[in-house]
Amino acid sequence: MGFLLRRLAFYLAAFVVAATINFFLPRMMPGDPIEIMFASAGSQLSLENLNALKLTFGFIDAPLGEQYLRYLQSVFTGDLGLSIKYFPLPVTELLGRALIWTLGLMGTATIISFSLGTFLGVVAAWRRGTLLDSIISLTAIFCSSVPAVVVSLIVLFIFGYSLSWFPNGYAADPLIDPALSWPYISSVLYHGALPLLTLVIVLSGGFAVTMRNNMINLLGEDYIVMGRAKGLSSNHVMLWYAARNALLPTVSSLAIAIGTILGGSLVTEVVFNYPGLGNTLYQAIIARDYPVIQGQLLIMTAAMLISNFVVDLSYVLLDPRLKKA
Repeated sequence: MGFLLRRLAFYLAAFVVAATINFFLPRMMPGDPIEIMFASAGSQLSLENLNALKLTFGFIDAPLGEQYLRYLQSVFTGDLGLSIKYFPLPVTELLGRALIWTLGLMGTATIISFSLGTFLGVVAAWRRGTLLDSIISLTAIFCSSVPAVVVSLIVLFIFGYSLSWFPNGYAADPLIDPALSWPYISSVLYHGALPLLTLVIVLSGGFAVTMRNNMINLLGEDYIVMGRAKGLSSNHVMLWYAARNALLPTVSSLAIAIGTILGGSLVTEVVFNYPGLGNTLYQAIIARDYPVIQGQLLIMTAAMLISNFVVDLSYVLLDPRLKKA
């Protein structure tokens, strides 16, 4: 219990520090964000209207310390203000809608990529030096090295434009009403196939390379030799002796991937015009929608901290030595 409380206190302090940076960073930039956002109005916007807009969007003329305390209060109460681009939609509602799409897309891609990459890494390490190892290793290194934007454009060009097997954008057919019905669900799966394929290609290579390297470092350990000397099957030694212990460092990579889920994959979502958090952040940056940008950064920070906290707990469950300690 003491370990749990210490880790919770640490991650809570880290979140407060990240929220503090999120508050001060826009205010350190030159110029007034409000005046920049409404500069297009020119002389048509009077001083009274400007002040009214400041109050509407939660920008108060107060000392910096008072603004900071009100900001922290709004963060922990979930009141992130109103969106500039999508006024009068609250930021929490806007990000909540995008969150559903990102969780579905990125969550599925992460699960498939981690499972596929880990399995391929185990097989490549166990068959190291063979043709199969060379094929898997080279493919994994290539997939993990190519930028996501390149993979997205290649997948879109081949399967979307050249072959016309899948739609080129959107999350579902706009002519179908959103509902828990098979026509709408099948449309969502159909439109999400290309973004999902792109993310699986990009993520699985890194998991495969990491797992292969971890496995190779463990294959010469005494307990692996002992398992073989006991007459255990090759698959049993590979999975329960080598792969289980090599999985620990790979879990750290999974934590980073999980942390990016709620942040969204900006490039992939923008290329396929997918209405997730990444595309929402991109549109907010173009429109200088500061409340949405700050809310998105808070979500990314919270997701990363929560995923690392879960990994800390999983280490204790996976490694008996840490459990005893």
